[in-house]
Amino acid sequence: MTTEVRRHSHVPPAQRRQPVTSYRIQLSPDFDFADVERIIPYLSALGITDIFFSPILQAAPGSNHGYDVVDHEQISVDLGGIDGFRRVSEAIHDAGMHIIVDIVPNHMAVPTPLYHNRALWSLLRDGEDSRYLSWFDIELSDAGDGLLMPVLGERIGQALADATITLDEMVVPGFEHDGKTKVVRYYDHVFPIRRGTENLPLAELLDAQFYRLAHWRVANEELNYRRFFDVDTLAAIRVENPEVFRESHKLLLDLMEEGHIDAFRIDHPDGLADPREYFRNLAEATGGAWTVAEKILEGEETLPSDWPCAGTTGYDTLMRLQGLFTDPTGLPELTQFYGELSGSTDSVTSIEIKSKRQIVDTSLYAEVERLSTILANICHADVRLRDHTHRSIQEVIVELVVHMDRYRAYVVPGEKPSSEDERVLRSAAERAGRNLDEDRQDTLAVVIDLLLGNEVGSAGRTHEAARNEAIIRFQQVCGAVMAKGVEDTTFYRYTVLTSANEVGAGPHYFTTSPDDFHDFQSRLSLTWPVTMTTLSTHDTKRCEDVRARIAPIAQYTDEWLEMLVKARDIVSSDRPSGLDGQSENLLWQTLLGTWTPEGPISLERLEAYLLKASREQKSWTTWTEQNEEAERGLVEYAKAILESEAADLLQAFAERSSAAARTHILAQKAIQMTCIGVPDIYNGEEITQTSLVDPDNRRAVDYEGLEQMLTKLDRDGLPSSPSLDTEKLWVTSRLARLRRDNPGIASADCGYEPLPVSTGRALAFARTLNDQPVLVTAAMRNLPDHSGDYTIVLPDGHWRNVLTDTTIEGGNQPLADVLGRFPAAVLERVHD
Repeated sequence: MTTEVRRHSHVPPAQRRQPVTSYRIQLSPDFDFADVERIIPYLSALGITDIFFSPILQAAPGSNHGYDVVDHEQISVDLGGIDGFRRVSEAIHDAGMHIIVDIVPNHMAVPTPLYHNRALWSLLRDGEDSRYLSWFDIELSDAGDGLLMPVLGERIGQALADATITLDEMVVPGFEHDGKTKVVRYYDHVFPIRRGTENLPLAELLDAQFYRLAHWRVANEELNYRRFFDVDTLAAIRVENPEVFRESHKLLLDLMEEGHIDAFRIDHPDGLADPREYFRNLAEATGGAWTVAEKILEGEETLPSDWPCAGTTGYDTLMRLQGLFTDPTGLPELTQFYGELSGSTDSVTSIEIKSKRQIVDTSLYAEVERLSTILANICHADVRLRDHTHRSIQEVIVELVVHMDRYRAYVVPGEKPSSEDERVLRSAAERAGRNLDEDRQDTLAVVIDLLLGNEVGSAGRTHEAARNEAIIRFQQVCGAVMAKGVEDTTFYRYTVLTSANEVGAGPHYFTTSPDDFHDFQSRLSLTWPVTMTTLSTHDTKRCEDVRARIAPIAQYTDEWLEMLVKARDIVSSDRPSGLDGQSENLLWQTLLGTWTPEGPISLERLEAYLLKASREQKSWTTWTEQNEEAERGLVEYAKAILESEAADLLQAFAERSSAAARTHILAQKAIQMTCIGVPDIYNGEEITQTSLVDPDNRRAVDYEGLEQMLTKLDRDGLPSSPSLDTEKLWVTSRLARLRRDNPGIASADCGYEPLPVSTGRALAFARTLNDQPVLVTAAMRNLPDHSGDYTIVLPDGHWRNVLTDTTIEGGNQPLADVLGRFPAAVLERVHD
């Protein structure tokens, strides 16, 4: 890619903001715009240049995250409304900082009561006469008995017999101009009534609506609208429709035009019909504003180069950084122990396939069935394809979906697929074919041609609407199955070393060599130089520090396994006879990952996590079929561990591995803050945390305490025996300020150059401007706990360690002298 193309495609133009260091704020009714105003001085002192807001549009009642938008025309009143946002924006900009806002283009909430989503209420009341007819991803004329609303706690016949579905009369909020109107009520649920049907008997009235009330279990088999993954309460919208794009983005774009918003993060673009077209529309509407995509890349997969955005939200960097600090030598023993404990001999690939099959058979069955029906109708309508039956097509689709090795391809109807997209689909077809009877091979070939937009069957039908829809639906289904089958199932089953089980990473990618990291950084420098990087987000399965405490298990494997034998023996009488071994392995590693010098996290937090993790695992309990006795047994076992001498053994191991954890925590932060891209700091992660998967990672942050810590550090300097929290805050603040004072580090002009170190146990690189090194980062990895007798070759010149304020000359230097008191050093050039 040429520099000229790169600058036009992936770097914002000069008139648009280029973020330098961002800080993610998790907004909620308990931490709103006014609360953000109060911490602006702290964030400014920390060195932050860009404050990154979670979604700010009006969300469903009680939302604590904002991704369940109900109204695109209103800033959340729960956060302070439009006036509150303008005030906090002005205060942030007055402090010399800027704002990044999270956009949710893929879906809206199906709230309770429904009238909070005026667009959906209008559609269900007025049907094809609604101005919102084109908003939602459904063809109302094809919806059979109506848009499925699976909200009943019993079958509808029983609900009618019990009179739990009733008619009521009310002034509907948002529709006050209609005065009092009749509505359908089911406990807290309220639904509109189609005009002209108000006086029908209840059963006939329900049958006449544009929606169908149904038992919640019906959703998995008959849902007729596209969701966010398998969440019934998040209905997909058609942002590919120009009117929907315009109206759903107008308020945020107006606020950008007013100067209140500077950049955007885009949530889940893989759910969109055409992500590339979306980013093109957004780039045009924003004048090329810096925008990053929450895109999960698998392995060596890269972001499509024709997306006009700045890059990803950083999971690709997270995967490499996590791997840098994981020792490969302990993995065989850990894998063997996991197999003995769990009784599983399945590889991670095998578990992924089984997990995705389970998802296809259960929570996403309706999506697969819908796609199969579209393809079956295409074949039935073409005499040359008519012998490919619905059943054969469905079998093929299931195999293709479960054998996709990434979230989706990006085939665009009417365009010749890229060589990479064709390779991805044909590779999946090759794997799928091994599981299909010979009779299904012809059907597989036809389906692949249809999904690639090739000429197949009768001539001249390539661009028919149904074929185009099949191409889009297949890619959307693949992403949902991947997310639910891998992130939300496999990661809770294959628990060899759970620090690797992270969004955008996973147990296929336990380790990263220094050479691999250098290669990755060099590619980013040429292609996505101002992408975002991250170590923790609201979506990570565990925060960066929890992963850093778990990863040393691979370094001290013999000691870990010896400790487990003793600890498990101590609590053997408390271990439930049927305890799942995968869950038990997860439990022990979670205890270590959340163990600090103050001890373990509260039993309340641990219990909430274990229940969520177990239900996500979907092996012995699920969200819909909860095995309460087994769940209670797991929680009681955890409690027994914490109340026995087993806790002392965990404490001892945590102390034994603490130096390695410290190296991981501080060194990865130093690398993240100085490598290619815009580093994002998540919601309190400037000190160490014990946060697990959401909602645990949305707990309140003690900003008053953080501000006091930073003030004391700035006044007194780093103490001789600091806590790890103090050290992490020191590293984060010094490097954030360095970036703020030298914004060229974050620019596309700042290159990357590996530096020689005499050991693979360390990593070093320089950042360059005009081909001259201006910044050097050197860091120990997981082995050993100290820097040994190793050397590093620094670029010529005089260098100052930003973290210790010591100076050193260029050339061949002892690594220990360069690092000083920290496991990482960041050196800036000192000009004569």
